[in-house]
Amino acid sequence: MTRKTRTDAADNRRRILSVARASFASEGLDLPMREIARRVGLGIATVHRHFPSRADLVTAALTEHVAACRADMRAALDDPDPWHALSGVVRRFAEHRLRDRGLNEALFGSHPAAVAFAADRREQARALRRLVDRARAAGVLRDDIGVDDVRICLAAIASYRLTTRPAAGLHRLVDLLLTGLTADHQLPTDHQLPADQRFPAGTVRTPPVRP
Repeated sequence: MTRKTRTDAADNRRRILSVARASFASEGLDLPMREIARRVGLGIATVHRHFPSRADLVTAALTEHVAACRADMRAALDDPDPWHALSGVVRRFAEHRLRDRGLNEALFGSHPAAVAFAADRREQARALRRLVDRARAAGVLRDDIGVDDVRICLAAIASYRLTTRPAAGLHRLVDLLLTGLTADHQLPTDHQLPADQRFPAGTVRTPPVRP
């Protein structure tokens, strides 16, 4: 193989991954490989030479993002504030819903193309349970709330239909869901939250729900 051929092959691989990441993020993991090839401007055979199966392409496209999520979850487990840790995970999940549909399908769904991330899904599930157990022990969750209830919240976020104002609507949904999880205390106001958890200007916050 000549140097030019190797360079062309490496360039094709980068282009395929770039298009696949963007496409999976916006449309999910079910997008046909033939469509990705069309968007890249390559033949399907070329795409298959680099990535023989959809699972190979999904794995290559999402590996870095999944590693970042793994680091986020470790940081949440190390967070000394049980409520901040758990609510931060829910809020970041919502942000991924806005920006990267494929990542949520890989880590919190059971998409067959994300088989390489099965261990990550199991680890995320165990970590979420630890966060919920810790928040309950600290008294910041309602007594009747368990990890399955938090998973229902994540499912609601994952299924939220992104409309003309997706960020405002989704953030409001997250606020409502978190309020429903809390024990008898007031959620912090925006200025009390870390910058990465504040809501966009104009988003209406909801009063706490008393169990």
